[in-house]
Amino acid sequence: MTGRIFSGSMRAVPRLALFVLAWALPLAHAASPMGYDDARHLLARTGFGPTDAEIRTFAALPRADAVARILGNARTVATTLPPVWTAEAGPLRPPGGASAGDEERKAFLREQVRRGLELRAWWMQEMLVTPSPLTERMTLFWHSHFVSSQQKVRVARLMYLQNSTLRANALGDFGTLLHVASKDPAMLVYLDGTQNRKGAPNENFAREVMELFTLGEGNYTEHDIKEAARAFTGWSLDRATGEFLYRPGIHDNGSKTVLGRTGNLDGDAVLDVLLARPETAQHITTKLWREFVSPDPDPREVRHIAQAFGDSHYDIKVVLRGLLTSAAFWSAENRGTLVKSPAEFVVGTLRQLAIDPASALPFAVLSAGMGQNLFSPPNVAGWPGGNAWIDSNTLLARKQFVDRVARADEAPPQMLTIVGRWPEESMAIRAAPVELREPAVAPRSALAPLGAAADDRERALRFQRQVDRGMRDLHFNAAQWLGSRKGATTADRERAAQKLLLPLPPQTPPPPDSDAASFVRATLLDPAFELK
Repeated sequence: MTGRIFSGSMRAVPRLALFVLAWALPLAHAASPMGYDDARHLLARTGFGPTDAEIRTFAALPRADAVARILGNARTVATTLPPVWTAEAGPLRPPGGASAGDEERKAFLREQVRRGLELRAWWMQEMLVTPSPLTERMTLFWHSHFVSSQQKVRVARLMYLQNSTLRANALGDFGTLLHVASKDPAMLVYLDGTQNRKGAPNENFAREVMELFTLGEGNYTEHDIKEAARAFTGWSLDRATGEFLYRPGIHDNGSKTVLGRTGNLDGDAVLDVLLARPETAQHITTKLWREFVSPDPDPREVRHIAQAFGDSHYDIKVVLRGLLTSAAFWSAENRGTLVKSPAEFVVGTLRQLAIDPASALPFAVLSAGMGQNLFSPPNVAGWPGGNAWIDSNTLLARKQFVDRVARADEAPPQMLTIVGRWPEESMAIRAAPVELREPAVAPRSALAPLGAAADDRERALRFQRQVDRGMRDLHFNAAQWLGSRKGATTADRERAAQKLLLPLPPQTPPPPDSDAASFVRATLLDPAFELK
């Protein structure tokens, strides 16, 4: 009897020890410094190309503490001063309003184009210098979620105000963000909210707020859209100031039924109905998973994190903390699986190579040429992201950019060619995903379209020259940068450079005995550099 008990106890001890060990090891790992590779992964996913100094600072922290620091340091305002005109109040139309002549309208639109360029350069600069990269990443995420485009909105000041609203709420409360973004003047113009009135409802916003902003496709009916559109009537703008204005005279006061709730619903009440649905937390969590974790969300983990998100009354930091501390986020199989967006690619390259450009405008244009024109998403669904960032044209533009950067101090100045039409109504920038030319070669596509006014062609050329100067003023000494990597030998410093720049081992190792510029160029051209 004693022998049987003794024997059974001996068999139980290893099982108990293994259980305790399995329980204790994750805790010990969570409390220990995460190291260089983990820190790089975290900062690459939550920012724009981490520097070696940033990685080493975070490497000394446990994973949970590092995530807490990133979330705790999030800002709500930009550090870069915006253009002075952003503080001005003014009409949304040219002087003279509806009676303005052609020249007045053209002058007004030209001014908005100029301001739009300034706005793009300002935001690109903020991405470069912000002490809170996650804030700008989330502002960019919400910009592609609550979409408005300057192509339709036209008034650059409204685009700036929307950008500030997204930043102020980027890591706050999603319910608050949904309400303020829905009443945002740029949104009202973009989705025709100002045309939505009693007796003639416009369904554009009602449809998109359900399909894209909250519930996701398939979780509502056409009847819900029609009823919600009636609830949103009365939301309008003050044309003299560009501010939100409720017009009770055009609001439909009748009874409405949206997703099973009936009553004299207004727009705010409908938004609250959408927030009360579990599909909303599920939809937002799924999008954020694809943004930060992997292209293929784990349904079980998404449900778990979405539940916590909803229970927190939509605290965005709760869902981000859940994603960034999940086993899937840290899994080796999910590293190097996300494609950098053009803004991440351009800003990250400059940051990791310690390049401080005199002007951010050329790089905003380069981002546009790679498919991400800030303040002008392609449609109401935003940028598709993921593998859609890469096609034959955009990949060529990426490769030309890093090739130019790697040889900035050794190659003759090259000219960035601007392509595309430049009519004021397009409000678009397109940079050339074509061969960079010597400065003596006139870029044929820099000219405005045939038949355009001489001043339009001249303005296009002036802008071309401004971008060219920015690129010619770019300085990067590959030998100096590589020599500053930590390591006793050249091979050590090269490995350190690859660990900084690449999320995975190099797919096409540089040729042996490469000089510094060739080594850096080969590393930047490695397919792994496109990933995070």
